[in-house]
Amino acid sequence: MKTIQMTLDESLLQQVDQMVGELQTTRSAFIREALVWALQAYRIRRLEEQDEAGYTAIPANPTEIVEWTTEQVWGDAWNEEK
Repeated sequence: MKTIQMTLDESLLQQVDQMVGELQTTRSAFIREALVWALQAYRIRRLEEQDEAGYTAIPANPTEIVEWTTEQVWGDAWNEEK
């Protein structure tokens, strides 16, 4: 690992410190995990943008997706779990 120096707003640091206390971890561990999550979210967002661009350029033919229409219905079981 490499040690770095960061500058944070005091209010953000207070929130981090509060969460660190609740999670019983360290600032470094918390920030590392937050960065991993942020990078994953960014990658997913980029993939979704690429997917959207592809379907915008070449829209799906309704006959190609008809077999998937039943998969999008969650039914009552989904609502009961919440």
